[in-house]
Amino acid sequence: MNANDMSAAARTPCIGVCSTTSVGDAICRGCKRYAFEVIRWNAYSDLEKLAVLRRIETLTVQIMQDKFVINSEDLLKEGVQRCRLPVNLSLSAYCWLHNLLKKGPVDSMVPDDFGFVINAAYQQMSLAALAERVDDELLVLCGAHFARYYQQIDSLS
Repeated sequence: MNANDMSAAARTPCIGVCSTTSVGDAICRGCKRYAFEVIRWNAYSDLEKLAVLRRIETLTVQIMQDKFVINSEDLLKEGVQRCRLPVNLSLSAYCWLHNLLKKGPVDSMVPDDFGFVINAAYQQMSLAALAERVDDELLVLCGAHFARYYQQIDSLS
């Protein structure tokens, strides 16, 4: 990855639902960065930004693959762009889908139109309820990751 590709890939994951600065949450309900990462983001190097993005991507994919199958990345990308939502093409399509479920029209969304299906174990849930469940699980997983790897470090700053 050259410097221009890295810089583009490392752009902010913010989706305009920041709860660290507005509510004081330790983990942003929108992008899932930790509060100290939101605050320090502009001072991070591209490599540091990529490390944050890859952690969020790994945790997001872990949760999303359990609940959804993406049949068409092209349809998903078109749908996300149609909804005027940010899409970081360097991240997994499951991250695009997560942004869509977070900020898109989930009450009226037809998954097939966006190139994804809900896994059989979750088809009894509405898409809105499933999106909320995904977000809850992702916040728990991010919190556990923070507690294990960052809590002591962040408390020293």
